[in-house]
Amino acid sequence: MPQDQKDLASSRNKKLADLLRAGPIVPVITLERVEDAVPLARALVAGGLRLLEITLRTSAAADSAAAIIREVPDAIVGIGTVLTPKDLERAQALGARYALSPGATPDLLEAASQSEIPFIPGIATASELMAALAHGFQTVKFFPAVAAGGIPALKALAGPFPQARFCPTGGIDEKNARDWLTLSNVVAVGGSWVCQTSDIRAQAWGEITAKAQRAVMSIKE
Repeated sequence: MPQDQKDLASSRNKKLADLLRAGPIVPVITLERVEDAVPLARALVAGGLRLLEITLRTSAAADSAAAIIREVPDAIVGIGTVLTPKDLERAQALGARYALSPGATPDLLEAASQSEIPFIPGIATASELMAALAHGFQTVKFFPAVAAGGIPALKALAGPFPQARFCPTGGIDEKNARDWLTLSNVVAVGGSWVCQTSDIRAQAWGEITAKAQRAVMSIKE
């Protein structure tokens, strides 16, 4: 890797490490209506969860992320379900602080390695992790976490890849989040249990705040 790319990777990794200190629980958010975005973000922040992932799974996602960035300054907004270099450009244009992907194609890794926005590529195997590391990404999303081998898989990957750090997502919930976070190579976990679609549709902001508070308390304990 050329020196300029190494410097850029180092800068991205530092920015990402600073952001992840606001974790370690990242709500994975799918918004169907833009009008729900700001009250949802405020409910999560009130519950102690500032690091958010707005997934690009709906037509409302981009406008929702923009509204949160504009109106909820305490929220740290990341764009998830980044599948292509164009999605990565979109995340940066929206003003997202970071971006995440459930996987990583060679084109996406190459584009992300040339970008300044902190990026968390998705991996499920040792080979995929090696590709991410080769492009300068030391923190990756382990997805789908439970289906891809769960906690034993991350313990196994710690041996040959001691420098790698993980944000597992997929099957993480209130019951097992703390177990994942006890692993030395896990810096954060992602999940939708604190902001389920049914609660968002019902605009149950108080319930979402309560779930967020319980999640924060559970890991402190």
